[in-house]
Amino acid sequence: MESLLDKIKLPQTLRSLTGKQLDQVAAEVRQKIIEVIAKNGGHLAPSLGAIELAVALHTTFDTPQDKIIWDVGHQAYAHKILTGRLEQFSSIRTLGGISGFPKPEESPFDSFAVGHASTSISAGLGMVKARDLKGEKYFVVAVIGDGSLSGGLAFEGVNNVDGLKTNFIVILNDNEMSISKNVGAMSNYLTSVATSDVYQELRNRIEKLVKRIPRVGVSLFAAAKKFKDRTKHIVVDFKVNVLFEELGFKYFGPIDGHNIPLIMSTLQHAKEVEGPVIIHVLTKKGKGYPPAEKEPSRFHGTGPFEIISGKPLNGNGRSYTSVFGDTIVKIAEKDPRIVGITAAMIDGTGLEDFAKKFPGRFFDVGIAEEHAVEFAAGLASSGMKPVVAIYSTFLQRAYDQIVQDVCLQNLPVIFCLDRAGIVGEDGPTHHGLFDMAYLRSIPNMIVMAPKDENEFVAMMNTAVQHNGPIAVRYPRGAGPEISPDSDPELIKVGKGESAFHSKLPAPNSKLCIFAIGSMVYPSIEAAKLLENEGIAATVFNARFVKPLDKKAIVHLAKEVDRIVTVEEGVLEGGFGSAVAELLIDEEITLPIQRIGLPDKFIEQGKRQELLGIYGLTADGIYTKIAKGKRVING
Repeated sequence: MESLLDKIKLPQTLRSLTGKQLDQVAAEVRQKIIEVIAKNGGHLAPSLGAIELAVALHTTFDTPQDKIIWDVGHQAYAHKILTGRLEQFSSIRTLGGISGFPKPEESPFDSFAVGHASTSISAGLGMVKARDLKGEKYFVVAVIGDGSLSGGLAFEGVNNVDGLKTNFIVILNDNEMSISKNVGAMSNYLTSVATSDVYQELRNRIEKLVKRIPRVGVSLFAAAKKFKDRTKHIVVDFKVNVLFEELGFKYFGPIDGHNIPLIMSTLQHAKEVEGPVIIHVLTKKGKGYPPAEKEPSRFHGTGPFEIISGKPLNGNGRSYTSVFGDTIVKIAEKDPRIVGITAAMIDGTGLEDFAKKFPGRFFDVGIAEEHAVEFAAGLASSGMKPVVAIYSTFLQRAYDQIVQDVCLQNLPVIFCLDRAGIVGEDGPTHHGLFDMAYLRSIPNMIVMAPKDENEFVAMMNTAVQHNGPIAVRYPRGAGPEISPDSDPELIKVGKGESAFHSKLPAPNSKLCIFAIGSMVYPSIEAAKLLENEGIAATVFNARFVKPLDKKAIVHLAKEVDRIVTVEEGVLEGGFGSAVAELLIDEEITLPIQRIGLPDKFIEQGKRQELLGIYGLTADGIYTKIAKGKRVING
């Protein structure tokens, strides 16, 4: 069959295609996504599930004048292909390529920048209000997944829809699954619609009725999904319909989210209704690619893979995530107070084994980071030791709960911040660059970062023994492959260590590199390169962003001619700032050079590529120090 995608102007031509041609477009988009993500990696399963929805939206609405907001945005790959980025799509998530998420600077069709969940309803409501205040005429459509609907921000948005008298369309993309299995009352409520006895009975009765029709019954039965959609609507009239109409919406659905004509007709009807409308579409995550349909969690965010089998193409050693998973299980076996908590990221945070072995002590709260931290505070106040495993970038969402409800009460909550630092291809919404800065300013909080896997295990054991809030941050992927000790020693809170000392004689130029976490080993290699240049460098593994090892830092500062700090985080308010503040307070004046990430949002690209660009490799650290860029402290 001749390709349509390569011949038509997107998305304008979509509006003149037949239903059969639109199905062909969807099939070609699906194949394109599979081919590119197999090479680049990315959010495959969610995007495959939203292809027909994207086709229907761009066929029904006059985009970009009409605004579509994709909640989270990881399901928007088809949207990107359909909006003039077909030729660029092969560059998705690569350095200099198009983003894996909607990005207004990239295209006028991307009406709002997204990357975190549960934002589309509130943002869409803001757009609707702006449209009405300016007297403009266009449609606003907010697409939100059933997993994102568990987030508190989504409910805050819904709560403010009531009383809206103008058009606002919300599409609930219900695939019965977020990254991990959905949890909570709303998820259970939606699932019960499709599985209710009443619905099943109605469906069976209609199928039997259709089959009895003389001559055409069997052929009509092949199209029974349309009847099933209608029976679902009947059931919803007295169930979900009541819920959403009480919240201020007119409700349509649930409908088959892979039936383009049905979605289009429902969207057209919604355009003609005055006031807020919610359309409930049922989709299948990973639709059209069997491995992703079978394992949607694994293909939610995947690395490169073999298309035929779905097997991953590469493995880069044992990750910090897997070390965490093994360690927390061993700790929990000895300490019944340990409770594991995550926010819809069981596999991503390495808690799957913990969940299996200790089901009564494991809690996946869904996409609800604020609740995760508040819940942990309640557990800690009642004698438990909650371990909250959340990606660094997502913990930002619970900042107030960390300050007010954990640290103010000095509760023993352990925060495990996976994906701290540069994450890679997911780009600025997912880099974990701010945690050292936003955590170290909070009273009672301890902040640690390990140089390798062995030190990570030791820090986890230290965290369990500490009687107050404590956080350990660690990067994505594998560490230096240092096998953890079978019985790791505890690390004294606030105690660093000497990691490298030059053997050059005393008269040589002397400096001390204070490094934290993932930057310790690159700093050691940089010090060896400096030694070849006749520069004697000591490397100090700080271990703690807070509290700093004041005694050791002050002593070393008095012994050298200059100081360098190295961190995989933002310089503003980060580790280097903490060291500089300490030296100011101690009235120690000497040249200080801070190496870290600049005051900007860091682009997407492979982790090692980005570390190289920003000088956070051994060669980069060496080069920056050798250039002698200095800032005089005091």
